[in-house]
Amino acid sequence: MVAKTSVVVKGSEMEILVFEPQGDGPVPGIVVAQHLPVAHAGLELDPFTIDVGERLARAGYACVVPYVFHWWPRDEDIEVKRAEFRDDWTVADMAAAYDLLAGMARVNSDKIGVIGHCWGGRIAWLAACHNPGYNAAAVLYGGRIKAAMGPGSVPPSELAHQIPCPMIGIFGNDDENPSPADVDDLDAALTEAGVAHSFHRYDDAGHGFQDFTNATRYRKAATADAWDKLLAFFDAELT
Repeated sequence: MVAKTSVVVKGSEMEILVFEPQGDGPVPGIVVAQHLPVAHAGLELDPFTIDVGERLARAGYACVVPYVFHWWPRDEDIEVKRAEFRDDWTVADMAAAYDLLAGMARVNSDKIGVIGHCWGGRIAWLAACHNPGYNAAAVLYGGRIKAAMGPGSVPPSELAHQIPCPMIGIFGNDDENPSPADVDDLDAALTEAGVAHSFHRYDDAGHGFQDFTNATRYRKAATADAWDKLLAFFDAELT
C-alpha cells in the first residue's frame, strides 16, 4: 500500500511516496530515485515508479520515493527540467528522503539502500557518493553519470571514491546512454576506487528495458532475471 507525505527542502515542499511491507519490524529500507519521462509531472502518474515501490515492499523493504522535480511547476516542459537540473538540489532531496526513511519506527536505520532506473540510476549513484549511511546501491541503466549537472557540480563518476557501500549495476548492451563504453568507464571508476560491485549486461536490451509501460523497450526475460539479481543483492547486503 502506498501513502503520501512531504518534507520541506531548502524552502520547497517535496512530495514523497511511502511503501511499507507487511509484518512486524524492524525492516530494512530503500530510497527509490524516480525515473523519467512520465514521473517528472508527478510520481502518481507513473505506473513503473509505483510498481518498483510495491515490488520492493512485497519483498520486505520499506521504501520512499522523493519527487525530485518539485523545484519546477509540474506542467513545466521536461526539457526545461533536464536543462536546469542541479546536483546540489538533488543531493539535498535524497538526503531528506533518507532521513525520513531512517526515522520511520519500523525501519532499521543501519540497513538502508538506494536504487534508481534511468535518470534515477544517475541519482542513485550521486546519492551514494554523498551519504555514508547507505549499505547498498543499485544503478539500472543510469545515463549521464559522467556528466556534471548544475553550477559547481562534479560528474558523479569522478566521486566513486566516496561511495560507502557495494553496488550492483544493470545495463542493456543496446543502450546508447549509457553506452557499453560508458559502462566500461563506470566499471573502471569503481574498481579504481575500491568499491565492491557487480555489473550485469543484457544482450538485445536497450535503455529502459525493465519499463513494462513501453512495449518497444520492454524485455520480459531480462527484466525478470535482473529483478532476481537485484533482490538477491539487497537481501545479501540489507538483511
